[in-house]
Amino acid sequence: MTRDHSELLLLGNDAHDLYLCALPYPHICLDNFLDAGVVTRVAAEFPELGSTGDIRFNDPNQLKLASRGEYRFGPVTRELVHYLNSQPFLEYLSALTGIGGLLPDPYFSGGGLHEIPRGGFLKIHADFNRHPDLQLERRINLILYLNADWEESYGGHLELWDPEMKGCVKKFLPVFNRMVIFNTTDRSYHGHPDPLNCPEGRSRRSLALYYYTIGRLVGEVRGDNRINTKFMPRAGDSGRMRNYNRVKDFVTNVMPPFLLRLLYKRLK
Repeated sequence: MTRDHSELLLLGNDAHDLYLCALPYPHICLDNFLDAGVVTRVAAEFPELGSTGDIRFNDPNQLKLASRGEYRFGPVTRELVHYLNSQPFLEYLSALTGIGGLLPDPYFSGGGLHEIPRGGFLKIHADFNRHPDLQLERRINLILYLNADWEESYGGHLELWDPEMKGCVKKFLPVFNRMVIFNTTDRSYHGHPDPLNCPEGRSRRSLALYYYTIGRLVGEVRGDNRINTKFMPRAGDSGRMRNYNRVKDFVTNVMPPFLLRLLYKRLK
């Protein structure tokens, strides 16, 4: 499953400039970086999400399912996740991104196993940038896709949008053993905004991990740090989505922080 520590550092250093210069914000797409046999076994033990304790999102911003914490991980998934949260891999991420002192999230807040069914979507958004419990600064997203034999016509591309929300700059099909890593700021807009067109019985499956630091660079976050996701409508998105987010943003802005944290904990 693992690469030698020195090999990881070499790979991270070699790709550092490519990562930092990528548009619309620092990112990299890595195919077959992880052992295909391990990823195959992770895909095979992907649970049937939607059970009691799982997280369901069904609103104008998203239609998706997510695991809660580590409890739904199979043994191989747990082993892989622990490797991706290990010192050697954290040092690889620091070499790649230039961000030192990275910390994993043992609670997988917002992370873990994600699934979008046929017809589902995740509108363009900037992720929460502060951990709701640990008050650490979220700096890096890692998404590993688990979809074998995924065709272009199924859709489900991860789209990276420019900071002004004028258009999609990069998009990646969520094919098997593809890993996308990118910086988390309040304008790292991304998502899967159009309904999934896969066949009945298929879904878009992924494993997401987030990495944190104590403090962050000035200017990466404007105003107060957020523990909630900021959705951004595209030009053609519905008025229902826009109205929903106006109300949601208003409530978020006026609600006292301690109540917002309590609400988040009930929903996550």
